[in-house]
Amino acid sequence: MQLAYEGKSKRVYVKNSEELVFEFKDEVTAADGAVRATALGKGALCASVSAHFFRVLEESGIETHFLDYDGSRRITARRLDMVPLEVIVRNFSYGSLLKRMPLYRELEPLDPPLIELHYKDDSLHDPLVLPEDVLRTKILSAPELDELVGRSASANRVLVRYFESLGLKLVDVKFEFGFDARRRLVLADEISGDTFRVLDERGRHLDKEVFRKTRRIEDLLEAYRELASRLGLRV
Repeated sequence: MQLAYEGKSKRVYVKNSEELVFEFKDEVTAADGAVRATALGKGALCASVSAHFFRVLEESGIETHFLDYDGSRRITARRLDMVPLEVIVRNFSYGSLLKRMPLYRELEPLDPPLIELHYKDDSLHDPLVLPEDVLRTKILSAPELDELVGRSASANRVLVRYFESLGLKLVDVKFEFGFDARRRLVLADEISGDTFRVLDERGRHLDKEVFRKTRRIEDLLEAYRELASRLGLRV
């Protein structure tokens, strides 16, 4: 297969005109990619968790690009025309939100959840943008933007309820979307400890925040294994 793109956490291959293969890498980054390390087994853990959550969302009526999982580190997905935005849904105040608006208390509940739009560009550190920016630059039309926000809110609700059923707390999550051949918005990319923050009953992170704080690979892998175990996954 032809390599179409390689990012910080995945390689994307062209399978055919309608399908891509996402290969999850054993690499972890922090500080916008300035800190990099190899974490053997991380790719398979993230692929398994992503496949699991795509299935959870599909069962709840939220369309995703997911097609198949090979049981290791590769996911087959529909080819989409990606929207150059990251949608961050925040259920609790944490991370960069506290720097942007220090009047929030750490882990203060946000009800309704706060939905942010970020322009997807690593060289610019994925800056926060306004809905007006999205409309004026014609990234999306007004109905498409409303749909993007609505689908993000719906997907977040499904994940919040799912995590709560396991005794876990979803702090925030990042979504990406693309258009299919019929110009329908479809949830894409991945849903894993690399793209959400989740806390257990003792307030411990089961996500990449562990590496951001400690820079310890084994601590990260332990957290990701615990997350997979809580989801009933064997990797």
